[in-house]
Amino acid sequence: MDITKIRISVSGYDELVNLMLNCTRCKLYTSRRRVVPGEGPLNARIMIIGEAPGEREDEEGRPFVGAAGQLLTKLLNTVGIRREEVYITNVVKCRPPNNRDPEPDEIEACRPYLVTQILMIRPQIIICLGRHSAREVLTIAGYPEKSVSNISSIRGRVFNARLGDLNVKVLPTYHPAAALYNPRLRGIIEEDLRKVKTLLGKGEGGGGILDYLGP
Repeated sequence: MDITKIRISVSGYDELVNLMLNCTRCKLYTSRRRVVPGEGPLNARIMIIGEAPGEREDEEGRPFVGAAGQLLTKLLNTVGIRREEVYITNVVKCRPPNNRDPEPDEIEACRPYLVTQILMIRPQIIICLGRHSAREVLTIAGYPEKSVSNISSIRGRVFNARLGDLNVKVLPTYHPAAALYNPRLRGIIEEDLRKVKTLLGKGEGGGGILDYLGP
């Protein structure tokens, strides 16, 4: 997938957020309360990408503030990562009704926002939470969709991805919401997250925001 054709030309991060806050690219805008663009340092070495906002996120306009988000914060702390040093967003920026899975047209509508965020933040590692996130990021990077659609078979693996001019490690794992219903998954997610510190130690340091992204 040629991401140069889907990223958004903006002069800075604030402009990108403003576009998201006023977006009507898909039907989710008719039912949302608040758009959830994402939050965190704009030079974060770690970027976490979930699937879609839930009810609490829709109320507050912030990602991962509900029960799944609280568990994610605990798991990050357990492996020595502070949430404040991570940039967190979702594949889809508006809550699907009744927390259903995001539909293909909704994911496609938000794809330019996600790609532009990644190329602005320029993380060293992307942690994908859940199958929709892993499939979206890895297929954008050129992996065949069928090979990355089963989260159980790809979780914990480290993928080398090239997104435009960015080389980045991608680590898929289960979504913390799944661990709320299946506590066994909590240890698996923690095991996967423990790999992040090792990966950071092998890297070249943090990224940095781009002042301008061309068309």
